[in-house]
Amino acid sequence: MATKASRSVVSMETLAAQIYLIRGENVMLDADLAELYGVETSHLVRAMKRNKDRFPKDFCFQLTKKEVANLSCQTGISRWGGRRYAPWAFTEHGVAMLSAILRSDQATRVSIGIVRTFVRLRRVLASNEELARKVAQHDDEIGVLFDHVKGLLAPPEPKLRKRIGFPQASV
Repeated sequence: MATKASRSVVSMETLAAQIYLIRGENVMLDADLAELYGVETSHLVRAMKRNKDRFPKDFCFQLTKKEVANLSCQTGISRWGGRRYAPWAFTEHGVAMLSAILRSDQATRVSIGIVRTFVRLRRVLASNEELARKVAQHDDEIGVLFDHVKGLLAPPEPKLRKRIGFPQASV
């Protein structure tokens, strides 16, 4: 039987759905993290602000109004309505630092799952980049191959039949 500490709190698929690409960084939002950690969002943000020296700009940042609007449009929901302040976004390193300052078993377990999800996401992106690089190397050959396949898929041109008999004379 798995121990309490080794059990995953949330599935990787659920965590991956809560990772957003903002400012070129994969981040998680404060409200999602607070829910996962089992604390109020205000408590999480307050703990982060009390330990501001542990959270440089590459660990977390506050979203602009435009970023909040874009995120709401992309996700199709307005989860952040009614908040006085814009949400905070935490990078992989910021998430790891949160578990250190929140100091609970749940925070530790959740952070391990989140870091594993970030690593898996990075691997998937790296494999896609490698595939794109290989395709780019063989771009000309692939273009020729596609042209050839298109030619094979195109319907054959109808053959003109010779008429049998005498040509019709116009009167």
